[in-house]
Amino acid sequence: MNADCRPALSLQRDAVGALAAMQAVFARDMKVAFRQRQDLLNPLLFFVMVVTLFPLGVSPEVSFLREAGAGILWVAALLSVLLSLDHLFRHDFDDGTLEQLVLQPQPLFLLVLAKTAAHWVLTGLPLVVLTPVLGVMVHLDGNSIGVLCLTLLIGTPVLSLIGSIGAALTLGLRSAGVLLSLLIIPLYIPVLIFGTGTVASAAEGAPVGAYLALMGAFLVLALTLAPFASAAALRISLSNG
Repeated sequence: MNADCRPALSLQRDAVGALAAMQAVFARDMKVAFRQRQDLLNPLLFFVMVVTLFPLGVSPEVSFLREAGAGILWVAALLSVLLSLDHLFRHDFDDGTLEQLVLQPQPLFLLVLAKTAAHWVLTGLPLVVLTPVLGVMVHLDGNSIGVLCLTLLIGTPVLSLIGSIGAALTLGLRSAGVLLSLLIIPLYIPVLIFGTGTVASAAEGAPVGAYLALMGAFLVLALTLAPFASAAALRISLSNG
């Protein structure tokens, strides 16, 4: 075999091995989540309860709900994702699986990305699916509901990716949930502002392309940087533990 071909074949095998490892981590997290259905259902129930109870506690007027509905749904989705973040690495940390992931020959940031993708599929995607029903409950029109679903489809992966950094940093700490909220919520604010601003612009008939482009930029930036930051934070947390 030509010596020049050997590095290329080695890189190809490494790429295939990393992809297989990501698929294995993703499939394992999905199976574990469906065995622990309480952790899976809690964020969804919280999302539905917040949106359902908000009109009862504030105002049931149609005009108010149409104006504030997008903000209500976005805040409820943000808090639901935040509620689920403590379990992103916690179970693997408790049973020793996380240490085995760190010792794998594949890059840790790719395995973290696979775990974050599984978290989004289990938490963020169901929120997007539930949004049209809850949007009707708060009297949003069809165009606003469509734009809202699109912003959540782009924004909830960003929430999961940013949240993975906080979950990794607070791993193994007491009162980790409170500290996680303090660390992550300020980073969530830009996503919340542009998510609700997009729906408000759509309701007024204004173009929303610029808002969606900015949210897409947030997603690309989070996909590029968050897995590396989460992997570094996990190594720090494990070394301190």
